[in-house]
Amino acid sequence: MGQQFDEAYWQHRYQLNQTGWDVGDVTTPLKNYFDQLQNKTIRILIPGSGSGYEAEYLFKQGFEKVYLVDIAEAPLHNFARRVPGFSKEQLLQQDFFSLEGEYDLIVEQTFFCAFEPSLRLDYARQCAHLLRQGGKLMGLLFDTDFTHEGPPFGGNREEYRTYFEPYFHFRHYDTAYNSIQPRQGREVFMLLQKK
Repeated sequence: MGQQFDEAYWQHRYQLNQTGWDVGDVTTPLKNYFDQLQNKTIRILIPGSGSGYEAEYLFKQGFEKVYLVDIAEAPLHNFARRVPGFSKEQLLQQDFFSLEGEYDLIVEQTFFCAFEPSLRLDYARQCAHLLRQGGKLMGLLFDTDFTHEGPPFGGNREEYRTYFEPYFHFRHYDTAYNSIQPRQGREVFMLLQKK
């Protein structure tokens, strides 16, 4: 393909408002999972956070240790303007694959489909590296092949399983029953626990 999906690429997409993945709110499967969380002191990481609706929702529910990481400045800047009470120190502009730290929960929402598929095993490894022992990776993956060149890049649940199995126990891994309408039947909800 030859396309570099780097900071400049994503910054340009935001500047042109080419953000078709942005649904303007936290999606139902993630919201329903968040509503079950009782410990509001856990450290939560949202990689490739984009507009950060998940973080905004969590913050409004009293979760104060939520960290957003995005390679582009624009979405983090927009988030800071939209959610002024959120700690700027928890907005991390950097490459997820070079991030350090320890988290209890990583939230996956349209990040896995945004980078080259050749990095998917590295993603699984990095998630495991960033999670404390027994920490969880939760979120949605597209279970569909797209007819256009990515991003987004598609795939299927059997392929994805091979990336995660070395590092995680599968607690839930099935078609999301409550996806938003445009994604109905095309998403896998995963809840994985670090081995």
